[in-house]
Amino acid sequence: MIVGVMAWELVLAGCQSLKDKRRIVKSLKDRLHNRFQVAVAETGHLDLWQRAELTTCAVSSARVQTEKVLQRLDDFVAADPRVRIISAQRSFF
Repeated sequence: MIVGVMAWELVLAGCQSLKDKRRIVKSLKDRLHNRFQVAVAETGHLDLWQRAELTTCAVSSARVQTEKVLQRLDDFVAADPRVRIISAQRSFF
């Protein structure tokens, strides 16, 4: 069993309040979970309006499959016009 963890540090430039940020982050988390069946959590920058850190986890029997899922997740987040990725980290266990 291979566990893949991906974390993104994001900029949400259009946010004017924590309420705006939470709406965007919740929408992105829900869409990632529903489309890819992965666990997603906001793990950093909880009190900043225009920054967020999201972390997701995928489990598979083969590393290649886990890598493919994480790449699709990364592509999905990168395609969202409401956020810009500052950094992304992948880890495998």
